[in-house]
Amino acid sequence: MKQTRNKNNLQPLIHITVWGLFFGLPFLIFSKFPDFNSLDKALHLSVTVLSLMTVFYINYFVLTEKFLFRRKTFQFFIYNILLILVIGIAVHLWQENNMPPMPQNLKFQQEIIPHGIAFLLRDFVSLLIVAMLSVTIKMTGKWYTTEAERQEEQKERTEAELKNLRHQLNPHFLFNTLNNIYAQIAIHPDEAQNSMLELSKLLRYVLYENTGNFVAVERELNFIHNYVELMRIRLNKDVDMKININITDKEKLVAPLLFITLIENAFKHGISPTLPSFINIDIHQNNDNQLNCTIKNSYFPKNESDQSGSGIGLENLVRRLEILYPHKHILRSEKEDHTFVAELIIPLLQLNEI
Repeated sequence: MKQTRNKNNLQPLIHITVWGLFFGLPFLIFSKFPDFNSLDKALHLSVTVLSLMTVFYINYFVLTEKFLFRRKTFQFFIYNILLILVIGIAVHLWQENNMPPMPQNLKFQQEIIPHGIAFLLRDFVSLLIVAMLSVTIKMTGKWYTTEAERQEEQKERTEAELKNLRHQLNPHFLFNTLNNIYAQIAIHPDEAQNSMLELSKLLRYVLYENTGNFVAVERELNFIHNYVELMRIRLNKDVDMKININITDKEKLVAPLLFITLIENAFKHGISPTLPSFINIDIHQNNDNQLNCTIKNSYFPKNESDQSGSGIGLENLVRRLEILYPHKHILRSEKEDHTFVAELIIPLLQLNEI
């Protein structure tokens, strides 16, 4: 909308400049005719330009708005024809009575072209062209304004959807984490107490520190590391848990809480209470200035009665990626025997890129 306001502020200056050139340019053309004095030229050109301006601005401010934009096409053409006839005849009559003598080198042209046809071409066609130009400019400006408003509305809807997605994700994350801590309470109450303390730190980030669409990648990776360490507390000795984080541009920006959905899934489906299990998380910055997250875990799918899953989390993730990184992200997963591999690649952004 700011760009639209700036364009509206420039329009009067553009109109004044164009009409100034339109008025001044013929003086340069007719200056080679000594039979025309300056006052005659100024008066003649003023009447001509004023007639063109009248047709232009009546179309620009009245006829196009009142009839064409309201789809009253027939009335629009009728009023334009009447306008051009009235203005054209009035200008022609004035020129017939007030036109100075024609230069000798133009009289030959007057003899070749009949007076009536010259009148039609000179006045009516010029006024018709100006009317068409006025409508074209008005409709183009209307289109730009409408398009800017549409884009602004789309942006507002997208922002509202992102907020809604974040609001869905926060209680989902809290539910999953509390569900894991609840399992600790009966067996290891001291560890569960420490887990609640760590959870409060994570929730501070989830609820208060990532309210924007993008955060510094260092803060997001610290959150992931702390979450993994919290989840590690409840793992038994048969689980091989590894995490590797390697990034150089720590001030670059990423959308928050994207990787956490994949990591939650790894803890949900990758750990067996009775069999050896593993989770390997690798997050690094590649040579294309992208953040690459690869998660490999043993695969023990839950049955349909298990409602602790993150189906909503995956749907949320896919939609947020479509909004925040359209055609700029890679999300893929595959199962290899008893191993599940998930990979998410997103670009690291500068502040001026968002």
